[in-house]
Amino acid sequence: MSLNKWTEAALIAAGAAAAAAGAAAFLAAPGRCDAKEKAPFYGRNFAHRGLHRIDKSTPENSLPAFEHAARIGYGIELDVHITSDGELVVFHDDDTARVCGQPGRVEDMSLAALRELRLCGTENKIPTLAEALEAAHGAPLIVELKRGGRNAELCRKTYEAMKGYNGPWCVESFDPRIVFWFRVHAPEVLRGQLAARYANMRKSAGAVTAFILSRCLANAFTRPHFIAYEIGRKPLTVRLSERLGAMKVAWTSLEWKTEDKNDAVIFQFYRPRVKYK
Repeated sequence: MSLNKWTEAALIAAGAAAAAAGAAAFLAAPGRCDAKEKAPFYGRNFAHRGLHRIDKSTPENSLPAFEHAARIGYGIELDVHITSDGELVVFHDDDTARVCGQPGRVEDMSLAALRELRLCGTENKIPTLAEALEAAHGAPLIVELKRGGRNAELCRKTYEAMKGYNGPWCVESFDPRIVFWFRVHAPEVLRGQLAARYANMRKSAGAVTAFILSRCLANAFTRPHFIAYEIGRKPLTVRLSERLGAMKVAWTSLEWKTEDKNDAVIFQFYRPRVKYK
């Protein structure tokens, strides 16, 4: 190959590489927010589903778990579903079988039916979001919205409920459509994209969807302020998003060392410091 042709080929390759890098940066770029907006969450440990116990004597997403976490000073991560009659409840799974011992889809059940169930064999009931907020006593909250068939209603009602909370709060979801709703309708709210590695997301999504979500490629339209990523190795695009300014939130930590490389930590089954930065 002549020098001129070699130079031309090198320039084409360099241009293609630059275009690819630019496209990756566009897809991965986070939303903009300042240090003041991040401050209530930065360098803080968040009790995963409240400060629940491994022996289930204090169940996950229960009022005692929220009260205990708030009393110590931890932030709290909790999960919100919408019921068949349009009420908001705090519960993680789509189905009640694991936690309550009786099968049933949360979104297909009324609030009254859900209130008949008990958490992990205790006397604790599934709390409403309003009850959970009262139990949290102003602690910083990470509110995960659980995807379903009525995302817009869930987002709207959660937003309205959270506006009355007397402490700092932010939202996150695995579903980019929910994150996008907050970008459009409540841009002042700190929003986060939940994600996990491809192999784990493939279990509940098709190959293409799992690839997009595991690499946070939906950032192009959600522009999240933080990435809440499963602990472990992260794809290049996720690391790029962090380099471009996204807060690094880790879940679910079982040990102190998770604090070393993250801006906030969602933990369970140990007692870390309230704040570490």
